[in-house]
Amino acid sequence: MKTLTADRRMIKIAMDAPYLERDEEHALAQAWRNDNDQEARNKIAMSHMRLVIAMAAKFRSFGLPMGDLVQEGHIGLLEAAARFEPSREVRFSTYATWWIRASMQDYVLRNWSIVRGGTSSAQKALFFNLRRLRARLAQGDRQLTSQAMHEEIAAALGVSLADVQTMDARLSGNDASLQAPVGNGDSEGGERLDFLASDAPLPDEQVSSMIDGERARRWLHIALEELSEREMKIIQARRLSEDGATLEELGLDLGISKERVRQIETRALEKLRAALAAKAPALTADMR
Repeated sequence: MKTLTADRRMIKIAMDAPYLERDEEHALAQAWRNDNDQEARNKIAMSHMRLVIAMAAKFRSFGLPMGDLVQEGHIGLLEAAARFEPSREVRFSTYATWWIRASMQDYVLRNWSIVRGGTSSAQKALFFNLRRLRARLAQGDRQLTSQAMHEEIAAALGVSLADVQTMDARLSGNDASLQAPVGNGDSEGGERLDFLASDAPLPDEQVSSMIDGERARRWLHIALEELSEREMKIIQARRLSEDGATLEELGLDLGISKERVRQIETRALEKLRAALAAKAPALTADMR
């Protein structure tokens, strides 16, 4: 009730503010620009508060408080008054409209959802025009599917089809907390987070994989002891290194041909297969 009363009082003050004639507006702007007259700037801003309220009403469909929209619009109005140049011979309302709208749009984008949306000009145009374009297409003679409607909107605004589909999904639903209770409110109902699917392996699978991996590493370490020094060097360089040395590089390093390196590698792999076969026959197939 207090908020509603304050909004009405603010609207009444704005509507009672006198209009400025072009010459008076120009004189006030000159006083602010040349003499830094704060009172002149404030008078220009106050006389255009009705413009702020009119524009704030256009953003009420986003579900944000009217008072907050007016306050943000007032910030834009003051910014416009501070930057206005009377030498351009345009009315202040024309110039201020852009600053007021930009301030309100920025406020809506910051507060409409806890999920931060895109801030590019194309994303802003999509956010503020999607509903209007969708409603206009729905009223036409053609019966468009959602896909066709999204394609036309994407072409009209110069954005991708995926961006339109994502934004349409965001505008169709409200934010929901992952800690929100599910069920009838009893303690056993759980939270939304409890029902999200996870791609991670189950705990028993993680433990089993860890044990098997440790066992395989231990068996491989034992099998590597069967290799000679040169065989070990080739296997480590070719199979156990992230980069993986070439046959030619190893040949130059060891002073032998690359074909000889290949033969030694083949023989070393056979030794490893034979050593591992005694421990885990299943691992032998993985090395082929």
